[in-house]
Amino acid sequence: MKSPVIVVAITLTAAILVAASLLIIVGTRKGAGTSTLNAPTLQQRVKHAHMV
Repeated sequence: MKSPVIVVAITLTAAILVAASLLIIVGTRKGAGTSTLNAPTLQQRVKHAHMV
């Protein structure tokens, strides 16, 4: 019988790998320009106050 620590470590590793693969699959299924990682900052123009 394996030690509980080894079982937990294997389970956590498997869960991390599954979660990472799902994130990769979901990320690659999105169309171009829909990724939140490459999203531009707010599309509002910043009005600069010029000191006179």
